[in-house]
Amino acid sequence: MSVFTILDVERAINYWRELKPAGQDAALCREARVLADAYGQMIFSHADAIDTSSLSSEQIQALTSALDQRGPSG
Repeated sequence: MSVFTILDVERAINYWRELKPAGQDAALCREARVLADAYGQMIFSHADAIDTSSLSSEQIQALTSALDQRGPSG
């Protein structure tokens, strides 16, 4: 069982926002959008971590790809 902290999710969202900035429509890229869904759920439930079993494969991929690029402390 593996978990990601809310800080991990924030860092990953910011990574994707920097890599693929919003266009004129101000829409987040797909990777940031799927992570924003998890981030919102965490905020709503006052969770500071989320288990990978609660995430889709797309969310896990977006998280791990971003965190692998950023490193553990961003």
